Amino acid sequence: MNVWIDLDNSPHVPFFVPIIGELERRGHSVTLTARQAFQVCQLASLFGLKYKRVGRHYGKHTALKIYGACVRALQLLPSTLGAGFHLALSHGSRSQLIAATVRRIPSLVIFDYEFAHRLFIESTWVMVPEVIPDAALHLGKERVLRYPGIKEDVYVPTFTPDPSIRKQLGLDSETVLVTVRPPADEAHYRSRESDTLFNATIDFLAEAPGTTVVLLPRTDNQHIEVRRRWPELFSSRKLVVPERAVDGLNLIWHSDLVVSGGGTMNREAAALRVPVYSIFRGKIGAVDRYLAEQGRLVLIESERDVRQKILLSRRQIPPGVCAGNTAALSAIINNILDVCGRRHNGNGGNSSRKG
Repeated sequence: MNVWIDLDNSPHVPFFVPIIGELERRGHSVTLTARQAFQVCQLASLFGLKYKRVGRHYGKHTALKIYGACVRALQLLPSTLGAGFHLALSHGSRSQLIAATVRRIPSLVIFDYEFAHRLFIESTWVMVPEVIPDAALHLGKERVLRYPGIKEDVYVPTFTPDPSIRKQLGLDSETVLVTVRPPADEAHYRSRESDTLFNATIDFLAEAPGTTVVLLPRTDNQHIEVRRRWPELFSSRKLVVPERAVDGLNLIWHSDLVVSGGGTMNREAAALRVPVYSIFRGKIGAVDRYLAEQGRLVLIESERDVRQKILLSRRQIPPGVCAGNTAALSAIINNILDVCGRRHNGNGGNSSRKG
C-alpha cells in the first residue's frame, strides 16, 4: 500500500513517527509532506523523517486560515500526480483533505478533540479514541474507526529519556522545573479566559522561590509578547525559552510538573504520569474529562485555582518509562490497513461516504 501522511502541526510529528515505522516495517510505502509552521519541520528533522516541505502558516484570522488552507492544498496537488496513493492520512490537515478530494484519494482524518473536527470537506473515514461518544461526532457509524486509550499512548511506549536535557537548557539540577505551554492564541477555539489563566500562572510561578519555568511558545509572536510582558524573568533566567526545538516528551519527563493551555502536552504528561494542570478554558473534550476523572489531569478553572491547586515540589523521577498502552498503535495500524485494503480491493472510497 502507498500512504500519504501530511504533518500539519507540531504534535503530529511524534504521533506519526511510530505509525510510519510500523507501516514501513510491514512493507508499505509512506510519503510525507510537512507544513512550515509551529516547528513542524524542525521536529520532523529532529526525528530523522524524510519529508517534502509544502506551504506555511497564514495567520490567526478565520479568513486567512481558509485562504491559507486552500493555497496550501493547491501547493500539495503536484505531490499527488502519478503517486498512486491508496490513502491520504492526517491528524486534521484541512489542506490535505481538500487536495485528496480533488484527486479522488480516499482520506482518513484522525482527531481526539470532538469540538475541532469539523473541516471544509468530509473525509472518507475518521478515527477517534474510544472515549469520544458517538453522539459527539454526528457521523454515520460506518465512517467512524476507533482506537483504545489516547493518542499519546501511540508514541509514549517508544520514548527513551535523555537526562542531559537540564544541562542542555542551562538549568540548575536542584530547581523545581515547570514546563509551561501557552494557550493556542491562533486557534479558532481560543478562549480569553485561558489567556487570563496563563498570565496568572506565570505571575504565580515568578513569585515561587527555587522554581524555573521552561516556556514553549507556539509562535514567534507569542514569544515576543511574553518577553515584552515579563522581561525581568528572562534576564534572571527564571523564565527560559529553548533556542531550538526540543523533544517535548523528554522535557516533560524531566519536569516536576506541567501547566498547559493546550491538549497535546497535557495528555503527554498524563500518559507519562507527570503532574499536569490544564489552563485550557474552551469546551472540555471527552479525552480530558476522562483523564480528569482518573486523577491524571487537574483542570484549572479560575485564578484562585492557580494558587490553590498547582503544587510546586520536586518529583522523584522513576528509572524508566511505563510501557503504556501499546494497543493504541496496533488498533490504529489495523484500521489504516483495513481502509487501504478496501480501496485496494475496489470497494473503498465513495461507498463509505454515504450516511
